[in-house]
Amino acid sequence: MELRHLRSFAALAEELHFGRAAERLHIAQPALSQQVKQLEREFGVELVSRTTRRVELTEAGRRFAEHARAVLGSADRAAAEMALVAAGRAGRVSVGFIGTATYDLLPQATREVRRLLPDVRLELHGELLSPILVDGLADGTYDLVVLRPDGAPRPGIDVRVLRAEPLVAVLPDRHPRAAQDRVELADLATEPFVMHFSGHRSSIHEHVLAACAAAGFQPASIMEVGETATLVVFVAAGLGVALVPEPVRSLALDGVAYVPLARPVTVDLAIATRAREPSPAVREVAGIIARCSEPMIFT
Repeated sequence: MELRHLRSFAALAEELHFGRAAERLHIAQPALSQQVKQLEREFGVELVSRTTRRVELTEAGRRFAEHARAVLGSADRAAAEMALVAAGRAGRVSVGFIGTATYDLLPQATREVRRLLPDVRLELHGELLSPILVDGLADGTYDLVVLRPDGAPRPGIDVRVLRAEPLVAVLPDRHPRAAQDRVELADLATEPFVMHFSGHRSSIHEHVLAACAAAGFQPASIMEVGETATLVVFVAAGLGVALVPEPVRSLALDGVAYVPLARPVTVDLAIATRAREPSPAVREVAGIIARCSEPMIFT
């Protein structure tokens, strides 16, 4: 029994006329009769009662017609879904985001994916560090990741820079410089700093140290945290100051002020996928994330 047998019998069950059913199927009437007879021989039961004046379904024929319609409906749905998958419009995509992209790019990109690709199931992972994201991409935990490129390419992974983001100072709102339009980084030289983890666990840590060195100092006191939200909370608690990429402004917390640097320092944000990624859905989602980043390019 093949799908063509089911389609033939379903058409006959609706038309109750071999000639009309054959015409609808674009096959010859004898071919249709032969297919029905094959089904009857296979099942060992009569499906159609034939007379010179009319065609009627037997009880077995009526029951089989229900099964045929159900199977055909399932097959058609499967074919439609496979077409969506082939076009990158269905499937599962696991996406990881660094902490600073969790607050602005993640929600915007998610809304856009749901609007444009409603049959793609996203698995989102936020507040992660770039080294963890690269490892997860390599071992298949994530299909694509948004991170800070470290300049050291890893075999089998493609990295595309999305935008450059300026660093801004995060100060307690009662800090003497919190109300300024701009702050010289050197003016914060004596302040304790709250920073992401060191030891190659966070790429932003090295960027902040490099910015401080360019301003002529090295932070005398550093408190390390794992998550950007925790970093901002610690600043609000008066435990120090921090430097973060500008999109962290969207994490609006009482007790902090975001102040641009008088001498701009930028860090890159990038998207990474496995080289020669085979999944059309992953490629489609990566394209949407890239487009969502474009309006937010800072100058």
